[in-house]
Amino acid sequence: MSAEPGKMRETMPQTPIFSSMLGSSCSGQVQPDMGERCVDPVYQDGNLVSGSLEALIERLVPTMDYYPDRTYIFTFLLSSRVFIHPHELLAKVGQICIKQKQQLETGTEAEKAKLKSFAAKIIQLLKEWTETFPYDFQDEKSMKELKEIAHRITQCDEENGTVKKIISQMIQNLLMALSARSQYQEIREKFRQPVTDKGTILKTKPQSTQKDILSVCCDPLILAQQLTYIELERVSNIYPEDLMQIVSHMDSLDNHKCRGDVTKTYNLEAYDNWFNCLSMLVATEICRIVKKKQRTRMVEFFIDVARECFNIGNFNSMMAIISGMNLSPVARLKKTWSKVKTAKFDVLEHHMDPSSNFCNYRTALQGAAQRSQTANSNREKIVIPVFNLFIKDIYFLHKIHTNRLPNGQINFKKFWEISRQIHDFLTWKQVECPFEKDKKIQSYLLTAPIYSEEALFIASFESEGPENHMEKDSWKTLRTTLLNRA
Repeated sequence: MSAEPGKMRETMPQTPIFSSMLGSSCSGQVQPDMGERCVDPVYQDGNLVSGSLEALIERLVPTMDYYPDRTYIFTFLLSSRVFIHPHELLAKVGQICIKQKQQLETGTEAEKAKLKSFAAKIIQLLKEWTETFPYDFQDEKSMKELKEIAHRITQCDEENGTVKKIISQMIQNLLMALSARSQYQEIREKFRQPVTDKGTILKTKPQSTQKDILSVCCDPLILAQQLTYIELERVSNIYPEDLMQIVSHMDSLDNHKCRGDVTKTYNLEAYDNWFNCLSMLVATEICRIVKKKQRTRMVEFFIDVARECFNIGNFNSMMAIISGMNLSPVARLKKTWSKVKTAKFDVLEHHMDPSSNFCNYRTALQGAAQRSQTANSNREKIVIPVFNLFIKDIYFLHKIHTNRLPNGQINFKKFWEISRQIHDFLTWKQVECPFEKDKKIQSYLLTAPIYSEEALFIASFESEGPENHMEKDSWKTLRTTLLNRA
């Protein structure tokens, strides 16, 4: 996951994203033997490193004798939104298709066969585009351009209507995908708001009947599995174009923005919110316990849960749990921590040591990724990276490399690397969760009250009183503020 811009490769492991749609294969690297089409793009050691936008678009469109490498299709379509709106790109693709179609319309039987072959390749390209980036077609302009290209391609096989049926099915699948994503956005949960009510926080009543995570699940492995289930479910709603907004949203180059104009960055924000909620839930569960012995048990329980998350390959939940235990209201509970067997926690913190750009974590992540590649079961395929570090890696690549070179060509080398990292993420998110859903446990994890930072400090001070003048002043101010709050 670390940024190594010097190690660019045009080939990536094949996944369903790059699978053949109509049986046509084009594995390996595309050779630059395409006449005038490849004069503009620049290659280095056989890899495409730069080119003008027009030349890169030309390289995207198939011909009778050429179909672009699927890694190129994915990388270009992913990065193109930084420079051009999807509907504008579709229009340019359509124009190239028309020119090529006209060259083949001579009326001979041989040319008719070539025309059908060309049509099949264009359909294949459109299928890969609509299946991988369906949100590129959410606006009327893009859908109109798609239908216009489809109409012209349909004319290539008017006799038996095969092309028309394939295109009709493609558009139907596209509309279903758009509808599914729209429904997800409509029913998305509201961000959980922290509890600040004084009756909930101040321990003025017996807590013998108060529910906590241990009353719902006391097995660290099972809780880690349910956290992993939630992670995989949440991450499944993050799409490549969502991740590309990290680049296109922050960059005004060419005065273009990606589809974030409409959908913003909700999916990324929702996933980040889940991380924050889990951290705050861990801190809440610990701080609100009155008895030190029970509080110690809770700390040790979450340490074991984080350890199980690490073993599974769920680094995001593991980091969220560690972050929750490192929050000041929890970290200051010295009497509690003195009773905790911290050896396991020390190991976890070693894995998440931020020094040397999280070198230890990246080594562990690389190990999990290698295990995933050779795994025979979904259980061994699970890789859930620390999401905010993954985002920072993409942001870092974006900031240290320009979108365009001094000669005006697009710095495609940069986008190969960004695409590779996003492709890895997409591969991991496709893993089917091997754990059975426990509705009771997940309901608690997703809906149990969490304290605000202010409330956590109050609960912490009630568990273990302030130790110095600064803490005493903070405790007095917080308590007065809360009691006077309407």
